[in-house]
Amino acid sequence: MLDGDELREVFGATAANSQNHGREGRLALAMQYAHLCRMIAAQGQTVVIATISLFREVHAWNRAHLPGYFEVYLKVPVEELRRRDPKGIYRRFDAGELHNVAGLDLTIDEPQAADWLVEFDPQRSRQSLAEDLINKIYRRN
Repeated sequence: MLDGDELREVFGATAANSQNHGREGRLALAMQYAHLCRMIAAQGQTVVIATISLFREVHAWNRAHLPGYFEVYLKVPVEELRRRDPKGIYRRFDAGELHNVAGLDLTIDEPQAADWLVEFDPQRSRQSLAEDLINKIYRRN
């Protein structure tokens, strides 16, 4: 289980600047994550990584190089992300304190071939989502 925020810290990319959070910095970091996942998977481990996956070239690389790759796309409207905002990212963006925010001033390449696409639905339970995911994985294998 790998988390993008934790990996950002491990790889020394936590400072909020254009080198770390701009397109090129994010792309380079995403490729480091992908290579790390390939290395772990090559050791026979199942890797689950939670990140904001911004780039088609990374989606394509993952699909070509990661055994058993299964892409999940949780599609949540910006309004809902703004409502949640646990890190204050949207508030800081609106105040002009933050730039290079995915989906606002940094373009996101939505996955074109996600294996499991979940559209945000506030009425849907976690249990229902988990069952749907398990069924999708089971049917795939």
